Amino acid sequence: MAVRSTPPHVLIVNPWIHDFAAYDFWAQPLGILMLAAVLRRCGITVSYVNCLDRFHPRARPLSPNLRFGRGPYLKTPIPKPGGLEDVLRRFSRYGIPPDWFYDDLCRLTPPDLILVSSMMTYWWTGVRETIGMLKEVFPTIPVVLGGVYATLCPDHAREKSGADRVLAGPGGAHILNLAGELTGCTPVSLQEQSGFDPADMNTWPYPALELQHRIPHVPLLTSLGCPFSCPYCASGVLSPKRMRRSPDIVVQEIRYWYERHGVTDYTLYDDAFLVEAVDHAVPILEKIIRMHLPVRFHTPNALHIRKITPKTARLLKEAGFVTLRLGLETAGSEDGKRWDHKVTLEEFSRVAAFLLEAGFTRRQVGAYLLAGLPGQSFSSVASSIHSVKACGIRPIPAYYSPIPHTALWKEAVASSRYPLESDPIFTNNAVFPCQKEPFSWEVVTRIKVLCA
Repeated sequence: MAVRSTPPHVLIVNPWIHDFAAYDFWAQPLGILMLAAVLRRCGITVSYVNCLDRFHPRARPLSPNLRFGRGPYLKTPIPKPGGLEDVLRRFSRYGIPPDWFYDDLCRLTPPDLILVSSMMTYWWTGVRETIGMLKEVFPTIPVVLGGVYATLCPDHAREKSGADRVLAGPGGAHILNLAGELTGCTPVSLQEQSGFDPADMNTWPYPALELQHRIPHVPLLTSLGCPFSCPYCASGVLSPKRMRRSPDIVVQEIRYWYERHGVTDYTLYDDAFLVEAVDHAVPILEKIIRMHLPVRFHTPNALHIRKITPKTARLLKEAGFVTLRLGLETAGSEDGKRWDHKVTLEEFSRVAAFLLEAGFTRRQVGAYLLAGLPGQSFSSVASSIHSVKACGIRPIPAYYSPIPHTALWKEAVASSRYPLESDPIFTNNAVFPCQKEPFSWEVVTRIKVLCA
C-alpha cells in the first residue's frame, strides 16, 4: 500500500447488545475510546458511533431521576437465538434503532478503517448485526474487531462476526501498526507522534470521551491486571500484565474532566484497585480528598475485601465514594471452600464493620454473591445471602457466566444442558447455563426476595 499524504479517517463503533436483559451500570467501551485517543494524538481523524447511545439526539429526554450516570438502554424485541427455546424470557436488541444507526453512518465521510469493540462473548450476535450494517454502508472498508469477545473466542469471531480481521488481546500493542498497514500511514511516524507506550500506563492519553453526545460518567483505569487467579474470572487472560498509573496522573485526569466538562461521577474500572494500596490506592485517595472537588466515585468492579482496613474505609468515604461493591462471591459453608479463597466470612464481617463505622450505608455497599455455579445448590446461595445481610451489607446476586480459558470452564461444560463449546450464546448468565434443568423464573424470584 502506498504511503498516503493526507490524514486518514478511522471510524470506531460500539455495537448493539442482544440479550434477555441489559442495563447501563456505568458501562463504556473504555478500550476502544482509549485507542481513539491514541489515533487522534497522531493526527488521525476519528469518528465514533455508539449503538448503545442513551443520549442520542433522536432519543426522548431522559428521566431526571437517573442516578450517577446509570440508566436503561433503548430496546427492541427481536427473535430469540436458536437453541434457547427453553428460556421463557423476551429477547431484545439493546441500543438505538437500526434506522438511526444507518442514518448516522450515511452522514459520515467514508472512513479508511473501521474498528469495532466487543464485550460479553454471548453478545456476539449483536456484534454480527452491527458489522453487517457497516458492510452494507461501507462495503469496501476493512472492519477490525477487538475487545473481550474477540480475545476470548477469536476462532468463533473470525468465522461468525463478519469482521475482516479479529484482533485478540490488548489492542494498544497493535493499533499503530494496524493503522499504518490498513490506512497507508507510516507506523514509525505514528509512534513518534503519539508518545504512546502500551507497556507504560503513564503514557496513555485520556480516553476520547468527548466524542460522545454526553459524558454521563468518566471510567477511570488506575491499574491493569489482577494478581489473583479466581477460577471463574478471565482477568488474567484479558490483562495478563499488572501495571499501575502514577497517583498524580490519576488525580490530574479527574480534575481535567471536572474542570473541562463538568463531570461529577467517576467509575473505577480496575480489577484490583486496593492491591498494593500503600503505594497506589492510598496516595490516590489522599490526593482526591485534598482537591476538595464535588465529585462521586463508584466501584462496579468489586474491591478486594481483605485489602480494606479502617484507614482505607475512612479514605474511601472522605474521597467521595458512594457506590462500593465487594467481591465476596460465596459465603455459604458448602461452596465457600470450593470457589473463593480470597476471604473468610469472619474477615468479611470485620470489613463490613469498618465500612459502616466509616459512615457508609447499606444502600451504598453491596457484596457480589455468585449464583448459578456448576453444582451449586440453592441452599448455599441462600446461606450466603443470609450471612451478608447479617453483617449489615446488601447482597447482590451475580449470575455466573462460563468463560473459556478459565479454570472452571471444563466443569461448566460438563454441568450445562447446552453445548457451551459450540457457541458462546449458550454462556449467557441470564439463562443459568450450568444447570441441567430449564430456566425457571421461580429461582430468580426466590433469590430476589431473599436479597431484598
